[in-house]
Amino acid sequence: MSAGATELRHDAEVIGLVGFAHMLSHFLQLILAPLFPLLKDEFGVGYAALGLMVSVMYSVSGVSQTMAGFIVDRYGARRVLLFGMAAFSLALLLTGLATSYWMLVAIALLAGIGNSVFHPADFAILNAKVNPKRLGHAFSTHGICGNFGWLTAPVFSIGISTAYGWRAVTIAAGVLGLLITAIVASRRALATVQADAGGRRAQGARMGGLRQDMRSLMSRPVLKCFAFFTFCSMALIGLQMFSVSVITTLYGAPLVTASAALTGFLFGGIIGIVAGGFAAAHSGRHNLVAATGVLIGATLTLLLASGMLPVWLLTGAMTLVGFFVFSAQPSRDILVRGAAPPGATGKVYGFVYSGLDLGASLSPLLFGWLLDQHLPQWVFGGASLFMLVAVAAVVTLRPRRAADAEPGPGAMPEKSPS
Repeated sequence: MSAGATELRHDAEVIGLVGFAHMLSHFLQLILAPLFPLLKDEFGVGYAALGLMVSVMYSVSGVSQTMAGFIVDRYGARRVLLFGMAAFSLALLLTGLATSYWMLVAIALLAGIGNSVFHPADFAILNAKVNPKRLGHAFSTHGICGNFGWLTAPVFSIGISTAYGWRAVTIAAGVLGLLITAIVASRRALATVQADAGGRRAQGARMGGLRQDMRSLMSRPVLKCFAFFTFCSMALIGLQMFSVSVITTLYGAPLVTASAALTGFLFGGIIGIVAGGFAAAHSGRHNLVAATGVLIGATLTLLLASGMLPVWLLTGAMTLVGFFVFSAQPSRDILVRGAAPPGATGKVYGFVYSGLDLGASLSPLLFGWLLDQHLPQWVFGGASLFMLVAVAAVVTLRPRRAADAEPGPGAMPEKSPS
């Protein structure tokens, strides 16, 4: 086998293993959402309390993520990734053994710590182990694998819970996660990963002063990108976590139908990312591409909030919402790259992507409270409103600079509410 073929095979294995790990993180994130109506009855709590549990997980994940990055730089990405996979999997397994609501909240702390490591570790591995000319493909695969994890979670949850109950779902998910962790740990392709990519970022960070760093992060384009990420995340987390509960309440649809609508939303998101990539490659007005996708998604979500759609149209409507909202992601990532001042790409991406965690920690409380107030239509209505605010933030961003036409090897990829 030639050296080029050997390198290609090695890169493909690394990309596949990291994508597999990222798929697990998104899969575990969404296991509980379709089970909320069952958890509500089991523990005698409202949707706001279940939203608090989700907020705890994402808050811990967001706060721990920076620390995880430092640990990756110091001890290497492979160890940290395996720890996160095992911790998140163990948290789901323990959820199936919980006897009270507050046990669920405590377990959410562990889940948040486990979830926090995936992006710092994943990106360090890809930058350290994959040929720079293939990083674009690596980052795309990473994002699509995450969406596949979201896509399979509702099918897994509803299928097992219908036959064996919700506790069997979380225990099975935890055991599956531990098995996947063992598989990734056994592969030699990741065995020699060092934190050299992180070390280079840390070295670059020391070259600029704190004042210059803050000036870069507080610039108007960067803050607009941060707002876009935050409000899109609030809308998407609301749809992912509560659409099943809203559809069963607002439309009187059975749980299986509501779960199918959520699955359609996530599948539409995968197709939307692919289509959005082509749109971004053939357009110089990335702000308009991103704004158009989210605006159409907001309009369709508002139509869902009316409660007037026939039940048989719900899955199709949710699929279209996912398609258009996620189609904005490739253009969104290009806009962030264009907003970053020279020499500050890593800092800007890290700051802007933290908006995803901020949005993911805020919206579950609001949407859970709306459900408890018997206002399910306002969950969809609120998600639509957040999308419109995101559109207002992104539409005024200037098109990407020509110098940024090709993503460099140090560019950071898209991150989801994980």
